[in-house]
Amino acid sequence: MTSRPAHTLSVAPMMDWTDRHCRAFHRALSTRALLYTEMVTAPAVIHGDRERLLGFDAVEHPVALQLGGSDPVQLAEAARIGAAMGYDEINLNVGCPSDRVQSGRFGACLMREPELVADCMAAIREAVDVPATVKCRIGVDDQDPEVSLFATVDASAAVGVTTFIVHARKAWLSGLSPKENRDVPPLDYGLVRRLKRERPHLTVCINGGIGSLDEAEAHLESSDGVQLDGVMIGRAAYHEPALLGQVDRRLFGAAGADVDPFEAIERYGPYLAARLEEGWGLHAMTRHMLGLMHGRPGARAFRRILTVEAIRPGAGLDVVDRAVEAVREAEARRDRVEDAA
Repeated sequence: MTSRPAHTLSVAPMMDWTDRHCRAFHRALSTRALLYTEMVTAPAVIHGDRERLLGFDAVEHPVALQLGGSDPVQLAEAARIGAAMGYDEINLNVGCPSDRVQSGRFGACLMREPELVADCMAAIREAVDVPATVKCRIGVDDQDPEVSLFATVDASAAVGVTTFIVHARKAWLSGLSPKENRDVPPLDYGLVRRLKRERPHLTVCINGGIGSLDEAEAHLESSDGVQLDGVMIGRAAYHEPALLGQVDRRLFGAAGADVDPFEAIERYGPYLAARLEEGWGLHAMTRHMLGLMHGRPGARAFRRILTVEAIRPGAGLDVVDRAVEAVREAEARRDRVEDAA
């Protein structure tokens, strides 16, 4: 068995998606992938309900806390709180293009202020012993990415940051919605590879538009003499989470069989039961499972049962059992038809 760093494959932070229940579910599929929280602003961490915002289950490790902000003092305090709660990494968001983020002077607009990013990262590094990392874009609006990306990286590297997760797409902060920012500006994977070629001492991970493990493996190949250090997958992992069941073997070289969807649900079961006992509604957890059976017979029934029945008051694990049984029955019908043919 080979050993590769956690950043080899990480699941991207996504607002309203990668909450604690989602991360626990993803962990049932992969023991190696590095999981990220949704972005949480530094003031919210300092003044808000920390258990609600930052609480997580030990099963989630390794898990990184992503912070948003531009005040070094606030970010240092938020980082200390996150590290004390047990997070394995503190990450600064320098990539989110939403209007709310811009008005708060954090996220992608910080690409215009590399020295401020460096000040923030210096404060975070001073505050915690766990790794402090940056997730950024290649630039914003009319910036030249070949200038803006290197300026952001070099400024933070100068204060000791060594790991950068680069979304290989510009963010257009005026004229495009956050959704359009995921698709419209062209991807420039070559620029991220150039960053690694010219800064080989840094850990450089690539993000943006990666929709399968085949694509992830291709990014990790060194056909052009460049060996990227990791790949971050976002929406593909959320909408078709079964792909995470192959990650440990294909990307980390771990021995053993892949985790299929049925085994993942069994692994997730104790977590579901514990949260139901605490008073969480079933739908808060099963909403992250809807794409698990993608492409399998009975997938539509699986989604319908979890969507319709999990929101009912008092919904319990029997709802999940019925959804799983719908898939098993559909697969059995398919097998009978194939055997008869």
